[in-house]
Amino acid sequence: MATRSRDDREAKRRIRQMEAKRALRQEQGKRRKRDNTIAIGAGTAAVILAVVLQLTAFSSNPTEAEFAAAEAGLSSPSASASPSAPASNSPDVPSPDTAAGKTFTGELALNSGSIGIELNGTAAPQAAAVLKSLSESSYYNGKFCHRLTTSETFGLLQCGAPSEDGADDPNYRWGPLENTPADNKYPAGTIAVARSGNNAYGNGHQFFIVYKDTTIPADTAGGYTVVGKVTSGLDVVTNIAAAGLKTGESTSDGAPVAPVTIDSFSLK
Repeated sequence: MATRSRDDREAKRRIRQMEAKRALRQEQGKRRKRDNTIAIGAGTAAVILAVVLQLTAFSSNPTEAEFAAAEAGLSSPSASASPSAPASNSPDVPSPDTAAGKTFTGELALNSGSIGIELNGTAAPQAAAVLKSLSESSYYNGKFCHRLTTSETFGLLQCGAPSEDGADDPNYRWGPLENTPADNKYPAGTIAVARSGNNAYGNGHQFFIVYKDTTIPADTAGGYTVVGKVTSGLDVVTNIAAAGLKTGESTSDGAPVAPVTIDSFSLK
């Protein structure tokens, strides 16, 4: 019986080894196919880098490991919404009626300078209502602009995270998507809402400021809600971008070299 048991264990060990080798060969084959696809042209590579920005406040930001994998063509960094995720807002999300038809102006004061802001409650009433409510409660004071992208066609600063790791409160979620660009283009000065990938109700506290013309391909949920624009001080963001990323970060996506925090966010 003891000999039979050892033989069985050895057989199972060999099977596991063969399965592991087979899985490795299959993965290598898939990777070669992906690499070949990526090599078709620079345009495809640009799309892959753009898809990296499945902005998540949740943030959901892709991690640096996910970004590196995407650059290598290994995997998509998009955060997938749960199939059972409800298409409804958290209880403390304000009604879009509080912003519908209104325009809010104000200032986003960062530790590196101030930015003039205008929110469009006609085009994006739910998003405008959320940002107005959060700003009135001083939610953003002391929060981080934790993520910066600096590639040629992908330039933005993402803000609103409680810490530099980009995490957000998973209990504060809302939708739907509003005022998303049909051509997936976000001009310099655009203010849009970050969200989890493939989830129209994956918006949270975070938003991003586009500092140069950027293309972000839509995912299965659509694009990103454009809630407003920068009216002054865009150079504050371009200067943050010019300073670059932290040592050891990706060459085009990561944390600003110097921490960027929000002193205040006022709207009226």
